[in-house]
Amino acid sequence: MFMLLPLDSEALRFNVKCDPDLALELREQYPCVIPGYHMNKKHWNTIIVDGTVPFKQIKEWIDHSFQLVKGKKK
Repeated sequence: MFMLLPLDSEALRFNVKCDPDLALELREQYPCVIPGYHMNKKHWNTIIVDGTVPFKQIKEWIDHSFQLVKGKKK
């Protein structure tokens, strides 16, 4: 699992997996990035899509999350 998207939220937000060091950096740099809601706060961020971050950047965060879990086959 690399992304969680609630369907009952008024504001668009989603959780993505993230490298722990990068997760902290993103939280410090962007107010719309917060620790992962109902997730391991070390490895997950919640992204609130509020227009303050370009879509290209958001797509990079989603791609990063996918790459983290892509190679982990059980």
